[in-house]
Amino acid sequence: MYEIAHRTLTLRTEPLREVVVTIGLPIEEPTGEWSCPYRIDGLAGWEHDRKATGVDSLQALELAMAMVRAALGGSHEAKEGWLSWDEEPADRRPHTVYVRWEKEHDVAYIAMKHEIVPGEAVRQTVSEDVVLDYGESGELLGVELLNATTSMPSEMRI
Repeated sequence: MYEIAHRTLTLRTEPLREVVVTIGLPIEEPTGEWSCPYRIDGLAGWEHDRKATGVDSLQALELAMAMVRAALGGSHEAKEGWLSWDEEPADRRPHTVYVRWEKEHDVAYIAMKHEIVPGEAVRQTVSEDVVLDYGESGELLGVELLNATTSMPSEMRI
């Protein structure tokens, strides 16, 4: 794999370990599709080369990055809070949100975590075309947007 980007994260276990994410250069396959190799070393079950395939090099790269983000965010290590990127300023750390857009009903749901269990949202606040779901301790779990075409940012309407 010809590396074009990598990031080193810290796995806060005893002893401390590193998780290294590597993304390779997208290449055109004989079929005309493009694939982008990626690898995650140090995260259980990911220590081998994988690839994401798309219709062009940009889509392949975007899919590889989405797969890496999903693998890291959905990992047991991340859910336990053991995975961190030390160079990130604590007050500006990006967080993944999960967007589900039902175009036929023009409704979108933006979840603050990968999966919200039925019954986990114990309180809702409704304001015009927006519904906020809160958990038992008051944390925001998700945002439902009615008329999503006009109320959801264009970057999220993919």
